[in-house]
Amino acid sequence: MKNSSTDIIIIGAGISGLAAGCYAQMNGYRTQIFEMHNLPGGLCTAWNRKGYIFDGCIHYLFGSGKGQPFYEMWEELGAVQGRQFVHHDELIRVSEPEGKTLIVYSDPKRLEEHLKELSPADSGLITSFCKGIRAFTRFDMSLLQQKPKALMGIGDWWWLSGRLLPFLAPMAKWGRISAEDFAKRFRDPFLRRAIPQMFAWKDIPVMVGMSLLAYMHNQNAGFPVGASLEFARSIEKRYLELGGKVYYNSQVERVLIKNHTAIGVRLYNNEEYRSDRVISACDGRGTIFSLLGGEYVDEEMKMLYDGYFPIHSQLQVSLGVNRDLSGEPHWVTYLLDQPVIIAGEERREISVKNYCFDSSLAPAGKSVLIVMLNTSYDYWQRIYGRKIYNTEQIQESGILIDLLEKFYPGIKADIEYTDVATPMSYERYTGNWQGSSCGWLLTKDTMWMMISGIPKTLPKLDNFYMIGQWVEPGGSVPVVAMSGRNIIQQICHEDDRNFVVTIP
Repeated sequence: MKNSSTDIIIIGAGISGLAAGCYAQMNGYRTQIFEMHNLPGGLCTAWNRKGYIFDGCIHYLFGSGKGQPFYEMWEELGAVQGRQFVHHDELIRVSEPEGKTLIVYSDPKRLEEHLKELSPADSGLITSFCKGIRAFTRFDMSLLQQKPKALMGIGDWWWLSGRLLPFLAPMAKWGRISAEDFAKRFRDPFLRRAIPQMFAWKDIPVMVGMSLLAYMHNQNAGFPVGASLEFARSIEKRYLELGGKVYYNSQVERVLIKNHTAIGVRLYNNEEYRSDRVISACDGRGTIFSLLGGEYVDEEMKMLYDGYFPIHSQLQVSLGVNRDLSGEPHWVTYLLDQPVIIAGEERREISVKNYCFDSSLAPAGKSVLIVMLNTSYDYWQRIYGRKIYNTEQIQESGILIDLLEKFYPGIKADIEYTDVATPMSYERYTGNWQGSSCGWLLTKDTMWMMISGIPKTLPKLDNFYMIGQWVEPGGSVPVVAMSGRNIIQQICHEDDRNFVVTIP
């Protein structure tokens, strides 16, 4: 047994775990974080390969604009002070082989004009859509996470309802339709094919995509210069300066329980650490069925992990390119004239991100290109650990590179480094079930979970809490950070302490 004086043990040094540690230290709690990997950030990470930095997480960060929703939280966590953000005036382009291109501008006026140029016949639908974007420029998404649901009384719900009242109509209208469903309403054949890709995710509720464009227009959804790992390191720095301790390469084997109360953790090296409370900021399934042995689970929780709700597993192919691609768009989805089979699935489009907007990610005159695809976990799990696994990574990346040759002639000869991350890579690196990159996938059917939330405690187990992407549907970086903030608010309430924050 070690360190018996610890108030709170946190499992996982991802964004939610680091945030919880920061707010706990601000409020006088002594904490320790145990992390299986040797780096902070969890899924919020990037990796360096021969001078190229490949980002694995942040495409845009809500809270990048001073005075905007979520900014104050990032300020408390020391994540935005002195940090530069890149603000794009377009989210993505969707191009067909004949050259017709949809440019998804963040400015709703510019987007409306562009869409109507592409399809005058769809003017009424386009006007309605862009009106919705304008409405969400005034929408404070952080209101949904400002206070733990467990602490909200009738007065709080009335207050929240009043703040949300102006947005209830657009939320009801656009929250129950996916981008794919929305596309079917268009008359123009190109837009019917392009609209499902306009947010790079055909199942996304249109309301969420509108909010993204609205925040981009407000310059509150920028990309942090230096990429995801550097962003995570800034929060780790804040936590350490507040007096917290992180133990890396320290994987938790079991949560220790006495009389249905969490009292600490045991690591795989058999070391045991005691604490008054335990917070799990790691994989949800692993927490419930491995760290706790499946002893504290109800029917609702079983339903979640029995495949009732979708998750997102992905294949990422990252390329270090000896060519300056700064004149090319930063994100393009290419619609293919003929489908290709990649990782056992038919693909009709390929989405390419060009990171030349951040010069720190590649040597001078060179570029980083990244292709991300949804993929089946089972496909990769069946061959993992066998020689065919490595062969398959080479084969699939080769297919993608051949496709890129059509869009960037001569690019094949300029590629200096190829890196492939499969769902098995994400699972090995973070421990997340099936390599999920965002917990439960946010769709029109799971939107209610985002608003109502998933319980942060388990039945009949005291002094134990869960935070992060598995209890916050959609799993975005600001939402999981707010999850860490909220759980400390709840703990302060339980201990009759005033919740306080400081800004470094």
